[in-house]
Amino acid sequence: MTMPIGFDFHPRTRVIFGAGAVDRVGELARAIGSNALLVTDPGIIAAGHVERARRGLDAAGVSVTIFERVRENPTTREVDECLEAARAVRPDLIIGLGGGSSMDTAKGCNFILTNGGRMQDYWGVGKATKPMLPLIAVPTTAGTGSECQSFALIADEKTHQKMACGDPKAAPCVAILDPLLTVTQPRQVAACTGIDAVAHAVETAVTKKRNELSWLYSREAFRLTAGNLDYVFRQPDNLEARAAMQLGAAYAGTAIENSMLGATHSAANPLTARFDIVHGQAVGIMLPHVVRFNAQQPDAAAIYAELARFAGLAAWRDRAEQAVEALIAQLEFLLQAGQMPTSLSALNIPPSRLSKLAEEAAAEWTAQFNPRPITASDFEAIYAAAL
Repeated sequence: MTMPIGFDFHPRTRVIFGAGAVDRVGELARAIGSNALLVTDPGIIAAGHVERARRGLDAAGVSVTIFERVRENPTTREVDECLEAARAVRPDLIIGLGGGSSMDTAKGCNFILTNGGRMQDYWGVGKATKPMLPLIAVPTTAGTGSECQSFALIADEKTHQKMACGDPKAAPCVAILDPLLTVTQPRQVAACTGIDAVAHAVETAVTKKRNELSWLYSREAFRLTAGNLDYVFRQPDNLEARAAMQLGAAYAGTAIENSMLGATHSAANPLTARFDIVHGQAVGIMLPHVVRFNAQQPDAAAIYAELARFAGLAAWRDRAEQAVEALIAQLEFLLQAGQMPTSLSALNIPPSRLSKLAEEAAAEWTAQFNPRPITASDFEAIYAAAL
């Protein structure tokens, strides 16, 4: 019997979950402010979600200004544009309504609006010295789990380097999880964000920073996401599956907050930066290969096996090797079920670029948390296997 790994858990976000929960946004906003900046993207406006939120805010007497120019994989440019809108209206609270990009842009704006400087000044952890505005996060996808995290992922507009900017003060004070908001997702969005949530559950389970609490969230996140994503593909109106995915994504986000990520995201980020590959596609392709790499370490293999057993992918009597293979098989199945590419060749990644990609992956922040030490040559071998 081994000693449980200690932790220091300080939940900063009130989580409200349930169909129709978004209708409480006015009530919740009014309790903390009266002048809101709502950060979103054009697709969320077209889906009618912004108008629904606006009605609730108006009814509660909360003034709202809409910033709608969020783009996928936000950069410092989007943050600066959002900052300009915020400075014009001087909000006393911010609402991030949309996918991870909207929530990250809202957080990025919050950093600079309250603490000054540039986004690059907050790359790392705990660099905001002044209080930040209260943030309400309303995810419309089941993916990043940003609603339960204190990090904003913002790319440098010039270098394309993704910067993880984290501070406890950046965590949303309220997260509203309404599965009805995810029903309008296009299939490809549901696939990319869903695979990302699955990857978060798998990666957080094995990192060097894992602990007893993060394991609970990782395990339940994997059970919910790996077991329900296929239902979302086959039955898009299945609200039970949508709810399980959204809750699982939030749990995975909580796990990230307590245990970080690993080599899969380190390998995925250069693919997005250099070839504009959608994050969920990049993560999905790399995940099975990173699992195989990590499973050569007995401790990681044992955790992967337990994830598979807990999710019903393997029997408790199965050997660890069998259970790990069942886990990998499910990851590959979900890619195929989501009609997503399963190799780097399918994305036209030239073999000649693998060495440079590997160097960049090895320099990524999350690589240091991978359970098995990983070098640039290891990443190159993993990319080659994914080719």
